[in-house]
Amino acid sequence: MDAWWAQKNERSDPKPRLRAVAYYRHSAEIGQENSVEIQKDNVVAFAKKHDVEIIHEFADRGKSGLNAEGRPAFNEMMEWVRTRDDFVLVLVLDVSRWGRFQDTDLSAHYESLCTQHGKQVVYTQIGFPRDDDRLISQLRKSIDRYQSAEFSRVLSQKVFEGAAKVAKQGYRPGGSPPYGFHRMMLDEHKEPDRILQPGQRKALQNGRVILVPGEKHQVKTVQEIFILFAEKGFDERQIAGQLNSRGVPSPGGVRWGEGSIRHILTNQQYAGCVVYNKTTKRLKTKARRNPHQDWIVTPGAYEPVVPPELFEQAQGILDGRKRRYDRDEMLANLRDLYEKYHVITSRLVRFEKKCPAPEFYASKFNGLTGAFQAMFADVLGRVRDRVLQAIRQEVKMVEVYEDFLVINRRLTVLVQPSVPVPDGYGSFWAFQPDHRPVIDITLGVPLSNGDKYEILGYLALPRLMVRGPWVRLSSRSEARIELQGYNGLEFIRELIQ
Repeated sequence: MDAWWAQKNERSDPKPRLRAVAYYRHSAEIGQENSVEIQKDNVVAFAKKHDVEIIHEFADRGKSGLNAEGRPAFNEMMEWVRTRDDFVLVLVLDVSRWGRFQDTDLSAHYESLCTQHGKQVVYTQIGFPRDDDRLISQLRKSIDRYQSAEFSRVLSQKVFEGAAKVAKQGYRPGGSPPYGFHRMMLDEHKEPDRILQPGQRKALQNGRVILVPGEKHQVKTVQEIFILFAEKGFDERQIAGQLNSRGVPSPGGVRWGEGSIRHILTNQQYAGCVVYNKTTKRLKTKARRNPHQDWIVTPGAYEPVVPPELFEQAQGILDGRKRRYDRDEMLANLRDLYEKYHVITSRLVRFEKKCPAPEFYASKFNGLTGAFQAMFADVLGRVRDRVLQAIRQEVKMVEVYEDFLVINRRLTVLVQPSVPVPDGYGSFWAFQPDHRPVIDITLGVPLSNGDKYEILGYLALPRLMVRGPWVRLSSRSEARIELQGYNGLEFIRELIQ
């Protein structure tokens, strides 16, 4: 039995070590001062100093920090944060390695997600925040987030300015060569060095790249496209059809289409010009097309594939066509065609040189039927006013809201007059029911022809009962006329009672 005065050597259990994961990121845009290995040495040293056990390391090599997309290691780490509870710390060298998010709140968002799941992000160059300087620590992180984002913005601007200077000097800033071209690398003395293969980059820091004519069969194809278009009067569809019939491979290795032909016809590079800044896509934002005045164009930079005068001839044809695509011009040309033939068909439109293809009318007017109605916009507007006045005679209150009527604040009506469309030996009226949830009824108003445009009756087309983009009414539509046709507007008064 131990003496009561003998001291017992009671050992307390050792304090458990903190467990952590580490994250490293290195972007190829900067030098080696922040390489993954250097980050790892600093983070591991910090962990040893503070008796922290690192159980796993995540590393994104050569990855931009502008967002979380494209960083597999970062996203895997965040998945660990959400699903595992065997660590409490995330060690990162500094805020810039966490990310150079252009929205600094997004950087804080990911850190907040860690906090919500019981993990603390520790930037080892800042250290563990102390309770007495928590405000200063938060302020420093906010400043670091801003500086990290600003670094990318400044770097992006410098890269753009450098590429713009190269383009103005007549050299190629970067990117794959267009169809029919090769990239030629020039040495320090601006003498030809070698042809760069696809995906290959210039090896010399002071070297430059220009475009030179590529495979002979591709060059011949490009020249044929311009000749057929500018000198023979072919359109893109006809050119594509001719190339496809001969089995000529397109730039993508598939069949030629109107779009691929048009892309070649509008590409100034075929005339020997360097073209830069047509689009903007910086800092992981969506690409947007820049206005023409912002393009950087350097003519005579290299040997053209097509003579510049042939290229300009093609552009003149395209510019003339653009005028045909103006909405008012399209309707004026369609009206001339109607006055000449007293009918409008896709075949007539396709073979009328002043008119664009029927597909363009479809895109702007929802088909030739819609374009035909748009030709009579003044007539339709006057009829809408007449119908509005007639409805006001039937009900207590009519409010005009946007393009429809609100009747007694209970019923919404879209008034849609229609002039008769010639169809063989007869004609039909076309209505386009409005399927917006706010519209209860599309009120079709068929009109007479003979330049009088009298109202022949009314067709009530409830939104919930009509399917399809167009409703055609003709002498053969007896069932629809009987079901939904009215001689007057008394039915509207009955609907709201």
